[in-house]
Amino acid sequence: MPDRLTPEQRHKNMSSIHSRNTKPEILVRQYLWSHGYRYRLNSKKLPGKPDIVLAKYKTCIFINGCFWHGHDGCRYYTVPKSNTEFWVNKVARNRQRDGQVRQKLEIMGWHCITIWECELKKEKRKQTLESLLDMLSRFYFKGMGISIYEIQEDDICFMVAEDSNTQYDS
Repeated sequence: MPDRLTPEQRHKNMSSIHSRNTKPEILVRQYLWSHGYRYRLNSKKLPGKPDIVLAKYKTCIFINGCFWHGHDGCRYYTVPKSNTEFWVNKVARNRQRDGQVRQKLEIMGWHCITIWECELKKEKRKQTLESLLDMLSRFYFKGMGISIYEIQEDDICFMVAEDSNTQYDS
């Protein structure tokens, strides 16, 4: 199917898309702020200028658009029918750069979280944001040297109440 827009119209549409203050990014920021997390935006001091930086948790959050970063298996990532070679190369470069940035940050001791645009759609949003908070709390405790143990049902010891009339010899 040919493009419905002229090349000039398509150029205008694509050039008006910005990389900062996107709706998914604002959604995550509002959620974090409402839960007491404080952060910096697009820190120039770190490789890749992460979308959200939580220094206390030594964590960077990248909110990626499925189309621009080539989210595998996502219905929002489709290769355009016009100028296909250009778009395939562009997305490949974006993915390569994302990997390099993530690697640099991890070498520096930072945790990296990537949230995909499709994970913030209404049907998945609550689960995604709650798991984000869970990850942040785990990173915080890990940084404090505190281990988090998950109790399995088999490990729980049940205590039986004793009769209050029972007396012990001392």
